[in-house]
Amino acid sequence: MKLSQQSLSIIESAIQKAVAKYTCNCEQTVVTDIHLQPDQTSGQLTIYNDDDEELANIMVEEWATYEGDDLLENVESSLQNILCRMKDAGDFDKVTILKPYSFVLIDEEKETIAELLLVDDDTILVNDELLKGLDKELDEFLKELLEK
Repeated sequence: MKLSQQSLSIIESAIQKAVAKYTCNCEQTVVTDIHLQPDQTSGQLTIYNDDDEELANIMVEEWATYEGDDLLENVESSLQNILCRMKDAGDFDKVTILKPYSFVLIDEEKETIAELLLVDDDTILVNDELLKGLDKELDEFLKELLEK
């Protein structure tokens, strides 16, 4: 599913609004996850903290009109791209949440579907695309070392 530029901007604004609640000049807050919950029937994206407190809520037109039953799978990559772009732009640098914390995609039962982004100073999450062929490369490297 390809989202319009307007929808991408709306989603990014909602995420900024949600994390803005944690950008005060106060003590660091203990929040381990920020939950993003898309709803296909209404087209809503609701963002929660660990205590199920709603941080932001917006309407994404394409989600409400989407006909397929694989919305969460389609939404996952779009949300990951938005979050990675925001992280690279420094949007999470002033957030006062203790690190590490994650942005997590959840379903209507609030069950975790995927970890979209881990924010930590020392740890980076890699996706499956990056790991493809890694076993083969490691085997070849080990074989080469053992032969020398």
